[in-house]
Amino acid sequence: MKKAVIEQILKYLEHELAQLTNAAQAAHSAAIDEQSIAETQYDTLAIEAGYLAQGQSLRAEALAKAIAAIKALPLMESFKVELGALVQLSQHQANHQWLFIAPAAAGFNCQINGETITVITPSAPMAKALMGKALGDEVTLKIAQQSLEDEIITLR
Repeated sequence: MKKAVIEQILKYLEHELAQLTNAAQAAHSAAIDEQSIAETQYDTLAIEAGYLAQGQSLRAEALAKAIAAIKALPLMESFKVELGALVQLSQHQANHQWLFIAPAAAGFNCQINGETITVITPSAPMAKALMGKALGDEVTLKIAQQSLEDEIITLR
């Protein structure tokens, strides 16, 4: 199931990268277009398009790095919760929900064989509570003034 999750994440990220690359190219073309030349000191169309192109290019670079990091994730079974682990908590078993800890694509959801997988990154509070734990370990997550307790029942 881990391989299928990684494939879904890569498909999503590659689609995002393609869209962003097209948008960055369009913004770059607008920035250098002959009609974007400023006619007055208040005409900032070319400058704004240049900033937009730069921002989109930086985001595209970050997505390319995220894709490389996802491709580098191990497919072997995990014995402790770490990057690349697929985890199910006891409260999520009835709903067929899983957590996949990845270096990018936080919040991405996909369905595989009737199971819902949600991607979380190591910086997420839930991931911080899970990291280093093993099958059967209790997990406590503190949100605001509340403590939520759960147990790791499946770890892949």
